[in-house]
Amino acid sequence: MAIDLSDSGVAHVRLTRADKMNALDPAMFEAIIDAGERLGTMKGVRVVVLSGEGRAFCAGLDLSNFTKAPSSDARPLTERTHGNANPFQQVAMQWRKLAVPVIAAVHGVCFGGGLQIASGADIRIVHPDTRMAIMELKWGLVPDMGGYALWRGLVRDDVLRELIYTNREFTGAEAREIGLATELSDDPLARALELAETIANRNPDAIRAAKRLQEAMTERSADEILLAESVEQEAIMRTPNQVEAVMAAMQKRRPDFTDG
Repeated sequence: MAIDLSDSGVAHVRLTRADKMNALDPAMFEAIIDAGERLGTMKGVRVVVLSGEGRAFCAGLDLSNFTKAPSSDARPLTERTHGNANPFQQVAMQWRKLAVPVIAAVHGVCFGGGLQIASGADIRIVHPDTRMAIMELKWGLVPDMGGYALWRGLVRDDVLRELIYTNREFTGAEAREIGLATELSDDPLARALELAETIANRNPDAIRAAKRLQEAMTERSADEILLAESVEQEAIMRTPNQVEAVMAAMQKRRPDFTDG
């Protein structure tokens, strides 16, 4: 894993196991979780762009893992090691848990666990020819890396069932039609970085609050959401960054925000 932070606050996180199409082995799981933890404490991060080096975003689980005997000290999957998740779920869920928006730039292949990781992002920019699949049923398993928590609201229920039950391959273009891709691009990384720069020039306090409200929207009642909106708005109004947003817009200049 590699993390590059731009002056504007865009953190570019790269999966760097290109010779294996960024397939997930134990070291990759650890490195991805470590990257998420570093981003959570890194100063000045306003947006994260997640991409894979080489020919693929992520080809899913490294198949060599199937030939290895389980470790005698392996923790049960039911053990919650990272808040509400186990380590395998955390590699996907942590992007949704980050305080700042995450944009996944998806190309080449995005299978199995790779699709779950991309699904954890707030926004997915996908090449139309990307090969994608929910792979677990091929190996006699169920999706277990946070997919069910992340896909709700993205994909129509019966379509999602068909993709899971059959593990059929689909393209990035179809992913856009069914809700798994936000936008198509012939250069997903360039487009993701462009979009990240736009978001990085919005009030970072309001962006973080908006992400919290997005999460609340799927978890809470209407009454709770309405109150949460008011709480967030009251905390932002008339703060230096909110005033700067207004002044920059009126003066047609680039805003100069302060990161908390």
